[in-house]
Amino acid sequence: MRIDRIQPWRRIVEALQAIIILGLPFLRIKGESALRFDILSLKLHFFGVSLWMEEFFIVLIATIFLTFLIVSITLIFGRIWCGWLCPQTVLVDFTAFTEKAKKNGILYSLISYSVVFVISFIVSASLIWYFVSPYEFFSRLFAGNLGSIIWGFFIVQGIIIFLNLILLRRKFCATVCPYAKLQSVMFDSKTMIIAFDPARKEECMNCMACVKTCPVGIDIRDGLNAACVSCAECIDECTEMMGRRQKKSLINYFFGLPGEAGRIIRTNAVMIGSITLLSFIFFIYLITTRMAVDMIVLPNYNFSPRITADGASVNSYYLSIKNRGNSDEQLNIRVRGIEGSLNITPDRIAIKAGEDKKIPVYVSVRDYKDNTDVRGLEISIEDDKIKVVKTVNFIWAGEYK
Repeated sequence: MRIDRIQPWRRIVEALQAIIILGLPFLRIKGESALRFDILSLKLHFFGVSLWMEEFFIVLIATIFLTFLIVSITLIFGRIWCGWLCPQTVLVDFTAFTEKAKKNGILYSLISYSVVFVISFIVSASLIWYFVSPYEFFSRLFAGNLGSIIWGFFIVQGIIIFLNLILLRRKFCATVCPYAKLQSVMFDSKTMIIAFDPARKEECMNCMACVKTCPVGIDIRDGLNAACVSCAECIDECTEMMGRRQKKSLINYFFGLPGEAGRIIRTNAVMIGSITLLSFIFFIYLITTRMAVDMIVLPNYNFSPRITADGASVNSYYLSIKNRGNSDEQLNIRVRGIEGSLNITPDRIAIKAGEDKKIPVYVSVRDYKDNTDVRGLEISIEDDKIKVVKTVNFIWAGEYK
């Protein structure tokens, strides 16, 4: 009989997660980290897009999307996150050798705890890399000027992670983890769970393999338990034991209780899934329509509208321009909206990445062909990729002549 084990697939997923978490800070897009929040500049670098603090409403939408995504995944697939993707689970699985420390003597304990100590501080460093570029982190570390704040976080986080992996381990999942406490609220009668099939209980050999292998020490045969982290260790053990009798495992993944018809597509799942999808679409829309350069136009109160010697009416404005992008820009300044001969000075501006610049501009109109004293005027900054247009009032200065 063919025996399909789940644990090798879990190990592959865990290894991929570790590679992504450790490797993502080293990935650079457009000269910046793929994902990092720069505390000094208050900018979030997100896969080539740099979001400033005033744009954090986009992060709010992303947070709403992630919240509903977690709820919808939990509603349908239960604690699949806990068993397959949670960093706590991954770290505990990677340091499983420490569970043999007490049985194998002092030397083994010393070596295993030393390895966990190194892993703890690597994890601590990786968390800091999402705020301080790893390239900067290592250069400052080797130069001896990492700074008291970064050193403090590095050491305290490393110690907390080390104590967690030595003392708490799976106890954290079963007792402390808030997600474990919230799961009962997010579950329904059709949520996927790991369960023992009571209809086949007479086939149970009472070998206790499922109980012995359970990392949180529960007996899955007693029914659903909030401490279960859906690691599927019991499924593999039961699969192996029952395989010797050419039978299927008594423990498996079920949508709802064993023997009841379960469906992935159901009313509450569709509703929450729809909200998740809409929030994701809105987030993508905000990211793709976001302008790297923004402009505010203000009147220049130090310069009153006036008529020049050659008969042109002149108004002055301040252009407050901010470049939120990662590259320097050379932008043309254009003016439209009034019938007549229009001119704006200056007509071009250079602005560096991350720069916030405020400049005065002067708009002159000759051969004015409108009888109104105030007329809407469009001032824009543009190039091949960028176009920002603002409307202001232009005052015909004939009365000031």
